Amino acid sequence: MVVTATVFVVDDDDAVRESLTLLLEAAGFVVAAFSTGFSFLETVRQAAEGCVVMDVRMPDIGGLEVHQELRRRNVALPVVVITGHGDVPLAVRAMKAGVTDFIEKPFSDETILGSIARALERGEESRHEQAAVGEILARAASLTAREREVLHELVAGHPNKVIAHHLSISPRTVEIHRARVMEKMQAPSLSALVRMALQAGLSMDRAS
Repeated sequence: MVVTATVFVVDDDDAVRESLTLLLEAAGFVVAAFSTGFSFLETVRQAAEGCVVMDVRMPDIGGLEVHQELRRRNVALPVVVITGHGDVPLAVRAMKAGVTDFIEKPFSDETILGSIARALERGEESRHEQAAVGEILARAASLTAREREVLHELVAGHPNKVIAHHLSISPRTVEIHRARVMEKMQAPSLSALVRMALQAGLSMDRAS
């Protein structure tokens, strides 16, 4: 397999960290291992690709806190937490906070590899979605203030006559702006335009 993403292993237990590293490398993954949450946070970049496999309970900073810090920094890495039996309630809290999965110790090779595969797939989907949103926002940036107002009205489901009334312009002018919005946004249909706007969070984006 050709792997460009990295699996970040974060665990203060030397034996667990080393065995996971060996297993993942044997499976063809690129691995970066860390003994503390702080050392991982000092190294990880915002644009990092891959996923994190991390102990939920560590002496310096726990897995839940590391995950929260990653979100604060907008580091879009899926996180799999590994946990002992007594840490399950904490792991459930982590899941509610957005962690991809949690695996109880002891776990089989198949279990952890399957969880990592799902996390990497989720991360890939998230990157594609972020790229698509970036393209939509770039197109929206080319709209004039009036075109952005028309876009908002269209996403709200208003017909041309209602838009004309709201914006104090003629229906014909609305048609012209609407055509320009569709062209600049590269939307083949009104439904496609609405989906784009909702996906990128433009539905409430009024021009000032």
